Amino acid sequence: METRQQGLLDPEPVTEVDEEMVSDVDLNNTLTDEEREEILSELTKLEEDISTLRQVLASKEKHHSELKAKLGITPLIELKQNFNRSWYDMQTSTAYKKTSETLSTAGQKTSAAFTTLGTAISRKFGDMRNSPSFKSFEEKVECTVSNKKTKVGSQGGGGSFEEVLSSAAHASAQETPSNNMSESSDHERTC
Repeated sequence: METRQQGLLDPEPVTEVDEEMVSDVDLNNTLTDEEREEILSELTKLEEDISTLRQVLASKEKHHSELKAKLGITPLIELKQNFNRSWYDMQTSTAYKKTSETLSTAGQKTSAAFTTLGTAISRKFGDMRNSPSFKSFEEKVECTVSNKKTKVGSQGGGGSFEEVLSSAAHASAQETPSNNMSESSDHERTC
């Protein structure tokens, strides 16, 4: 057995056996028999009241279901009504309105940005198409296509579209940038 530190009023040390005896003590010994009977009677009455209330609640729930059935309100319809009511409540909430407004504004700004970007790209393509370099390249392709058509016509056989494109690319690669600048002033260049 293990002994513990002795308290000021305890003449003997507390042991494990003593702890077990303390846990077995019935604290209800402080009530008199009359008080005990009175409490048990009140407890019985409360249990009866609870049982009666449960029966009344079950009866009212049954009556509630019968009335809904007479009105044609099925659980599915009721669920739909609850969902619609919740959806309406959510849409009328301040948080939803603020979020909706923010998203709408963001969408408008994004749309405007894409429109501006599209306009800028279109303008750049137009500028590029009007540039001397592009016109020079366009003339070379036209000249090469014209030459190939002439060759195809004179040979009686056929040159393919791929040959025309490759020869145009070859002709374009042979040109130097300095040649492009000096030749850009000639709008009508001979092939």
